[in-house]
Amino acid sequence: MQNLIVVTNVLGDLATNCYTVVNTATREAIIIDPAANAEFLLEMIKNQQYKLTKIFLTHGHFDHILGIEGIKKAYPDVPVVIGKNDEDILATPAANLSMMFSGDPVALKADETVNDNDVVEILGTKVKCIEVPGHTKGGMCFYFEENKMLFAGDTLFAGSIGRSDFPTGDGEALVRNIKEKLLVLPEDTVVYPGHNNRTTIGREKVDNWCL
Repeated sequence: MQNLIVVTNVLGDLATNCYTVVNTATREAIIIDPAANAEFLLEMIKNQQYKLTKIFLTHGHFDHILGIEGIKKAYPDVPVVIGKNDEDILATPAANLSMMFSGDPVALKADETVNDNDVVEILGTKVKCIEVPGHTKGGMCFYFEENKMLFAGDTLFAGSIGRSDFPTGDGEALVRNIKEKLLVLPEDTVVYPGHNNRTTIGREKVDNWCL
């Protein structure tokens, strides 16, 4: 098992969790949901001498993507990866909510897409892509099985779940998919959500009032 660390930065107006996952031996790193403040993230990468390899997006909403443009200017060859079914949300200001919340349209293009059950080899380990529609139609969770870490975006929170009243949302599907795809993971899996505090699968099976 690789020794991975997770650096959490809370960024943007909606206090979105941006995660940098680092292989401590190689200094290779990925960023999950660069919410905002690209300058801060770039300075961190430089100061810590990380080798940025990919940017993963759990979904296409504006508060998880605003740092991408600045990072790509510095690292044009680092691919942005999103679930195939959220690719058009990322590229559409009305769907990614940038028009609704800021009035400043944001339209971005992914470099790579992943599908449900795809396995990506990165940071010396394997990451399973678990599509959990409901918050958005193609919301993707990233599961590091060896390290028992799940990056859940706005799908599953500590004691709650994501909203389903935005475009392409579906509340019934969200609950069903969380139960069928996430709550079956080992109970000691640490859940890193898109907002607020981390939790575990075991805790959410017992304490999550939405499920």
